[in-house]
Amino acid sequence: MKNINYVINGVLAVAVVILFIMQFSDKKETSVTKTFTFGEDSTSLLPVAYINVDSLFFNYNYSKDLTEVMLKKQENSRASVNQKANSLRSEMQDFQRKLENNAFLTRERAEQEQQRLLNKQQELQELDARLAQELMTEQQQMNEQLLDTIVTQLKKFNANRGYQVIFSNTMGDNILLADDPYDITAEVIDFLNKNYSSSGK
Repeated sequence: MKNINYVINGVLAVAVVILFIMQFSDKKETSVTKTFTFGEDSTSLLPVAYINVDSLFFNYNYSKDLTEVMLKKQENSRASVNQKANSLRSEMQDFQRKLENNAFLTRERAEQEQQRLLNKQQELQELDARLAQELMTEQQQMNEQLLDTIVTQLKKFNANRGYQVIFSNTMGDNILLADDPYDITAEVIDFLNKNYSSSGK
């Protein structure tokens, strides 16, 4: 009789353990399922998305405005250098003409003029390099400013959407293949442009 009680108690204990395991397994599975269920239609999309950055930069009005500002600065810089280069070219041609026609009173005077023109050429090269460096630095600052703005706006955009990760996708970048529902580029561009037109940034 005692043996039968031991067997029954043992079976009951095993049954209780099995029920506990099944209960916790069901909860864990449900939790995982909820984590990966995304969207109002309860589809099985993961809470991740990607943005085509090339398309974003091309269509985001703030990016367009910054690009236009940068292009104007580059044009102004190029025009300034070209103007000085044309003036120097004219002076060099004039010097060459005078040299061929023996217009200089002394050899020393010709050498002084030649040195002056060489110094002017050196100054022009230094100006060109300095302006190029300034433009490069300004371009980097604008890129950082644009990126900061996009990240700030993305946080607002994602506040009620619940994406855990938003990837960037450019030509040859890390996303080789993704289904269309994961591409939120158009939605983000629309959000950014609406906020830019209302806030000016």
